[in-house]
Amino acid sequence: MATKQDNTISIGFEEIIWRAADKLRGNLSASEYEGVVLGLIFLKYISDKFETKYQELLEDEYADVEDKDEYEAEGVFFVPQDARWSVIREASRTPQIGVVIDNALQAIEKENPKLKGILPSNYSRPELDKRRLGDVVDLFTNIKMHASGDEKDLIGRVYEYCLQKFASMEGKNAGEFYTPSCIVRTIVEILQPYEGRVYDPCCGSGGMFVQSAKFLNNHQKSLDGISIYGQEFNTSTWKMAHMNVAIRGLEANLGQSAADTFMDDQHPTLKADFIMANPPFNLKDWGADKLQNDKRWAFGIPPSGNANFAWMQHMIHHLSPTGRIGLVLANGALSSQSGGEGLIRQRIVEADLVEGIIALPSQLFYSTGIPVSLWFLSREKKQQGKVVFIDARNMGEMVTRALRELKQDDITKLADTFEAYRNGTLEDQSGFCAVKTLKDIAEQDYILTPGRYVGIAEQEEDGEPFKDKMERLTSELSELFAESHRLEDEIKKQLNSIGFGM
Repeated sequence: MATKQDNTISIGFEEIIWRAADKLRGNLSASEYEGVVLGLIFLKYISDKFETKYQELLEDEYADVEDKDEYEAEGVFFVPQDARWSVIREASRTPQIGVVIDNALQAIEKENPKLKGILPSNYSRPELDKRRLGDVVDLFTNIKMHASGDEKDLIGRVYEYCLQKFASMEGKNAGEFYTPSCIVRTIVEILQPYEGRVYDPCCGSGGMFVQSAKFLNNHQKSLDGISIYGQEFNTSTWKMAHMNVAIRGLEANLGQSAADTFMDDQHPTLKADFIMANPPFNLKDWGADKLQNDKRWAFGIPPSGNANFAWMQHMIHHLSPTGRIGLVLANGALSSQSGGEGLIRQRIVEADLVEGIIALPSQLFYSTGIPVSLWFLSREKKQQGKVVFIDARNMGEMVTRALRELKQDDITKLADTFEAYRNGTLEDQSGFCAVKTLKDIAEQDYILTPGRYVGIAEQEEDGEPFKDKMERLTSELSELFAESHRLEDEIKKQLNSIGFGM
C-alpha cells in the first residue's frame, strides 16, 4: 500500500492540478490554452514513466539506458536527454521556459514516430505568461504523474478532469470534443465490448475508448482483446485523442490525419464489432450534394440539411456481421419525416437492426440543454423482431443549476434492463420500459419515441376501495369547511371584543 507521502491520488488532487494549470489562461480563450495544459500534463506523464524505466535499467548491468528498444518493448516513450524533465525544471524560472518546452516536445516527437504531429509546440508564444508557466512546471515537478498498482490511473483521472473542466468553460463548443462520461459509460455498459474492433467515427477526445478500457479493467479483462479505430475532423481534438489513449496505454489507429468522416473515410474497409459515437447533432451542410451515390446509403440518401441518418448509415456500413452500435442522437431522429428521414428510419427498423432506444433526460451536456436519445443497433439481435424502449427522462441528479448527471445506480439499472431484454426475461414496466414487436412499431408509423410505447407510470395502489375513498374524502372536506367556519366565527368574536366589529 502506498504511503501517505507517495499517495498523490488523494481527494481533490485533480482540482489542485486544474487550479494550477488555470493560472496559464491569462488572456487566452479556453480553446487556445486547453492544448497547452493537456500537453504539459502529457509531457510530465511520459517523462515520469520514462524516468521509472530508466532507473530500472540502471540497476541492470546488461541494459543500455539510452537504447530506445529497451523502452519501446514495454510501451514506454523514449525521452532524449535534452527533453527530460530535469532540463525543463532547471529552466522553469527563466524567460526561455517556453522555448525549452517546445524543443523538448519536438525532440520527443522525433524519437517517437507514433507521436509525430500530435504534441503541441506553442509554449513560446508571447501571450503565454512565462512566469505562470514556470509556476506550473514547479508544481508538476513535485508531483509524480506515473504510479503503480491502484494509482496507475492517476494521469488518466487528471486528463479527464481537465477535459471536463474545459467542456464546462467552452459551453456550446464543448460538444466538439467532450461527451459526458455518464453517457459514455451507459453506452459501454450496454454494448459490453469485451473483445474485438472498437470504432468511433467522430471520436472527439477519445472518451469512448477510455471508458471501454475502464470497462475491461473492471471486469478483469485484458486490453489486448480490443483493437481501437477512430476518426476526428478537428485537428486539435484529434491530437487530444491521441494523448488521451496514449496515457491509458492503448494502441489506437485514429487515421493518418484529422479528416472529415464523410468525405475522407480513414478506415474504408473496416468492419467493427462495436461502434460507439456521439456525432454532431443535426449537422447541416455535411456534403450531401457530393455523396449522392455513396455506397453507404443502403437505406436511403440522407437529407442535406441533417446528417443524423448519414452518421447512422455510415456506422451500419462499417458494422461486422455480429456487430453492435451505440450512438447518441437528438430526439428529432426518433420521429422526423422531413427529407426522407421517416422512410430511412422505417427501412432500418424493417431490417431488424434496431435493438433498443433509451430516452435520456435533458441538461446532460455542457454544449446543449436539449434531450437526446441513445440508439442501439445490432446485426445479430438476441430478440429478433423485437425492440426494447426505455424512458429514462426522470433519471439522474442535477449537479449544478444547469447540468444533470446520470449516477452509477442509474447506469446499472439501464444496463441491467437491457440485459434482461436480451435474455428474454424483461417484463414491461409502465412509464419505464416496454418490449414491442416490429408490427407494434409499424402501427406507430415507425416513430420510435419511447414515451409512445412505455405509457405512463402506474400510481401505487393503496388498497382502499373507491367508494370508501370518496366517502372519506367527502367527510374530510366537510370537517375542513366546518373548521374554517369555526375559525371565522372566533375571529369575529375577538374583533368585536376590541371594538372592531365586522
